Amino acid sequence: MLPNTGKLAGCTLFITGASRGIGKAIALKAAKDGANIVIAAKTAEPHPTLPGTIYTAAAEIEAAGGKALPCIVNVREEQQIINAVEKAVKTFGGIDILVNNASAISLTGTLETETKKVNLMMDVNVRGTYLTSKTCLPHLRKSRNPHILNLSPPMNLNPMWFKNHCAYTISKYGMSMCVLGMAEEFRGEVAVNALWPKTAIHTAAMDMLGGSGIEKQCRKTDILADAAYCILTKPKSFTGNFIIDEVLLREEGVKDFDVYAIAPGHPLMPDFFLDVEADMTAMKQEGYGRESTEKKHKGPDGVKVNAESAPASPLSPVAETFRVIQGAMSEEYVRTTQGVFQFELSGDEGGTWYIDLKTKGGSAGFGKPPVTADVVMSMSSADFVKMFTGKLKPTLAFMSGKLRIKGNMALAIKLEKMLTQLNSKL
Repeated sequence: MLPNTGKLAGCTLFITGASRGIGKAIALKAAKDGANIVIAAKTAEPHPTLPGTIYTAAAEIEAAGGKALPCIVNVREEQQIINAVEKAVKTFGGIDILVNNASAISLTGTLETETKKVNLMMDVNVRGTYLTSKTCLPHLRKSRNPHILNLSPPMNLNPMWFKNHCAYTISKYGMSMCVLGMAEEFRGEVAVNALWPKTAIHTAAMDMLGGSGIEKQCRKTDILADAAYCILTKPKSFTGNFIIDEVLLREEGVKDFDVYAIAPGHPLMPDFFLDVEADMTAMKQEGYGRESTEKKHKGPDGVKVNAESAPASPLSPVAETFRVIQGAMSEEYVRTTQGVFQFELSGDEGGTWYIDLKTKGGSAGFGKPPVTADVVMSMSSADFVKMFTGKLKPTLAFMSGKLRIKGNMALAIKLEKMLTQLNSKL
């Protein structure tokens, strides 16, 4: 853990979405220095499923040694931002730091994303970040060491980050573009940087996306709080950077990262938007995302194939995988799983395949399952083979957008457990 230095004592931080999760963790870290925290978030009444309100966060901040100003702010409403900024300046005499943490997420494809979800992500992530920055900037310019910190990823124009959740990616990269533009526009006056985690972080949003058990593959919000603290205590000449939490903390001399793990020693899931696998790095775009035709039409083993190749032949890797799965079927698997899985595979050996672990004895093969599927999984045939041979973790495939799941998430997690037992046979 990074020790507090007291450098933020008396500083005023305006943090959006600070009633819970990462925003609150950054607030509590600064509060230990005796900072003033403006909690600009919209949860004033307890949420039915999410923890915390602006008032419970304020109580925690005061208990940690800071001063808190809870403000009801929906960053979609410009007037609410203006009112909160005016109240902050009146209460604390100014604003030294803005943390744009509020964010909306929907990891859905273009046709599945409702217009209201698109509007929400664009309004909160891009427009909200832009307007909050614009409203705070006149006050930030009067500070001795002003900072804007956006919780957004380094921009990577590899098409894989766009194809599965285009609207979400555009909205998060919009926040990153605010960093690019404003860092240059206010160079020498206000530092503007972006921070993003190397691994998945355990928050209420992660629980919703990943289901039960996901927390073991995550780190605590403390790692982002420590990285943010490190950035915000640097001089304003430190600007225009896209920072990864672990990389920065290693540079700062942190050696023990187990303290940040929910389950020390358990494998961690890399966060999306970061190239983490060898095959991902091989997919780097040439000339802003144009793949060579040769690259585009290579099969899973790098063999050139016709883009419109015929359905899987009996000896294809996918067919072979299902042959092994069928051979490994047992009453025990059926009894403990009780689920039917349908796979919509794209690519060279595409088509519909299934695993039935509900009907007596179980079955697997090409085509639609004999009964309605509980879970439908869509992915490329190459990634499917990797997943069933242990080279690609299903959770990572899901988080990085390689795997899309519709239906019963708990059953999808059960299938992951079965995979670990099957890997030795595949």
